Amino acid sequence: MRSFISQSRGFNYWRRKATNTVMSGVMILSALLTVGLLFAILGYIMLQGVSALSLDFLTQLPKPVGEPGGGMANAIVGTMVLVAIASGIALPVGILAGVYLSEFGRNRLGTAIHFVTDVLTGIPSIAVGIFAYALIVLPMRSFSAIAGGVALAIIMIPIVTRTTEEMLLLVPGSLREASLALGIPEWRMILRVVVPTAGAGITTGVMLAIARAAGETAPLLFTALGNRYWHTDLWHPIAALPLQIFTYAIAPYEDWHAQAWAGALVLVALVLLLSVAARIVGRERYIR
Repeated sequence: MRSFISQSRGFNYWRRKATNTVMSGVMILSALLTVGLLFAILGYIMLQGVSALSLDFLTQLPKPVGEPGGGMANAIVGTMVLVAIASGIALPVGILAGVYLSEFGRNRLGTAIHFVTDVLTGIPSIAVGIFAYALIVLPMRSFSAIAGGVALAIIMIPIVTRTTEEMLLLVPGSLREASLALGIPEWRMILRVVVPTAGAGITTGVMLAIARAAGETAPLLFTALGNRYWHTDLWHPIAALPLQIFTYAIAPYEDWHAQAWAGALVLVALVLLLSVAARIVGRERYIR
């Protein structure tokens, strides 16, 4: 009987060890596959786009059809303008909503905000563009940078809200209790203790939301529309890198295709820089 139990335990041990080894191998393989796909995409974009990347591409306006050369300087600046407008709208709303959900959201209103935030996260970006078109473009009778910024802000708000909430929930309750025990008002405790403690995570979420907005194309087709010249008014159409890339990619001109790849390379580089900056800022603050 004892020998049977010993053999059974030995069999179970080797079975668990084999299962652990197999599953660890599957996870490592999946991770390598994910990283490999990322580097394959980045490498292909770099190979295709580096040939058309030049100083003129970064500083000049697009040339007319049939003329070689030109660049996407207006689209690069336009993307920054759109992201700035979207950030000015989304960051205060998203951060304040996240603070409310974290500190006061255990009620029906908090549940409703949770539900709306989750729904907004899953809405297709093109549907957001149609909404902004009906809300701003039709009443104003003009495509505009403001409409594009509002569309991108709607995409950013749920990301910032959920990130802010999750980071604030990670702040130990003892910090809140210690602050309140010193006689600090609750609003000051949230503003001076809780939010700064979670500042690294909130900053990371904000940068990731900005990176997501910078690469959106579909909402801008219905709002910003695009512009081959320098923008002079936020209430008129404005160029953007995703729009310019889309326009050049579907055109039948080889020169435009090369510039589309170069624009994609610049856009990926901007998103990558924002993501790396988010990691660096978050790591430095956590170390402190």
